[in-house]
Amino acid sequence: MREVVLDTETTGLDPAAGHRVIEIGCVELENHIATERSLQLYLNPDRDIPEESFRVHGISAEFLADKPRFPEVAKAFLEFIGEDTLVIHNAEFDIKFLNAELARCDLAPIPLDRAVDTVKLARQRFPGAQASLDALCRRFEIDLSARELHGALLDCRLLAEVYLELRGGRQPDFTLEAIAARKAEATRDRVARPPRPHFASEDEQRAHQAMLERLKDPVWRA
Repeated sequence: MREVVLDTETTGLDPAAGHRVIEIGCVELENHIATERSLQLYLNPDRDIPEESFRVHGISAEFLADKPRFPEVAKAFLEFIGEDTLVIHNAEFDIKFLNAELARCDLAPIPLDRAVDTVKLARQRFPGAQASLDALCRRFEIDLSARELHGALLDCRLLAEVYLELRGGRQPDFTLEAIAARKAEATRDRVARPPRPHFASEDEQRAHQAMLERLKDPVWRA
């Protein structure tokens, strides 16, 4: 089962106010576990980056000046995510921004129901507890030492570990049904052996009879 963890960094909080996506990060999952495949795209937003946003992610307009614009990488992005489920922390935010970028290219939007929102998963599992990525990493003892600033690809890698824990850890389907299925698979091609004889030999029967002769009134004498 393929899924894609996805995160974005932006110039602000609302695409309707003219804010843009400046980084996209994606990490591929197979059966909830990260593979070696990932995607990182930095984008020129053709606008300034407010100071309050720069303090969050540390991405400057100068750094992005020579980076491609979204229409130039839209095909590569869409090919990477394919039609698979997206795993996103606060999915509505990222999909809103991505759909604004896709609309500028006259491309179809990403349906919100295509995403698994890990904020909602965390709140269902830990009602009343903090559901930020930092808080979940601390809860699951995931190393945060590299996260001095937000970054789309780094946050995807962290979220992939969080998502695995939210799904039950490295043995998410360790159930009686899963065990039975594995046993069935393991024995599917096994060659059946002929049954072994279990009848007592003549020598064993004579030895048994001799033992009975030494007993007083054995109740099981034939």
